[in-house]
Amino acid sequence: MYIRTATPQDAGALLDIYAPYVEHTAVTFEYTVPTLPDFESRIRHTLEKYPYLTAEEDGVLLGYTYASAFKGRAAYDWSAETSIYVDRAHSGKGIGTALYKALEEILRRQHICNLCACITYPNPASTAFHEHFGYQTAAHFHASGFKGGKWHDMIWMEKELCLHAVPPLPFIPFPQLAEKNG
Repeated sequence: MYIRTATPQDAGALLDIYAPYVEHTAVTFEYTVPTLPDFESRIRHTLEKYPYLTAEEDGVLLGYTYASAFKGRAAYDWSAETSIYVDRAHSGKGIGTALYKALEEILRRQHICNLCACITYPNPASTAFHEHFGYQTAAHFHASGFKGGKWHDMIWMEKELCLHAVPPLPFIPFPQLAEKNG
């Protein structure tokens, strides 16, 4: 298995991974599967500032992870929201662990200090996965989303990725980081 940066050309395969989560779970609060052009656009938009990574084996994409802005204001530049989806047929094989390790390494190099994950609750697998990575529950919101005929809670989990220097090191957008590392 190898981890690489996603491209908009991966959107179809990544959408195949994401669609069952939309259609059959409350893991995402999206009601309809995004269109291929919309998903391509999401990848492009993310890569303007943050990493978007895929796990690939023998030319087959098995999962993906990405970071996004926690909030839009400048003071939040050192915080990022993390998301991860693994092909359900390949879960439990270490794909998510490999993806998150790679994501965290890049986010450290971007000088991100705080990681945040928004998780539908209860979701014991996702909660345990994030706890394994050192996340702790920071907030619990009740009946936050309605999907699949019922209300779902959500939690925010957080992780301190690096020390909070004063002043902080400047945030490095992902394309600049990639250029810097050749």
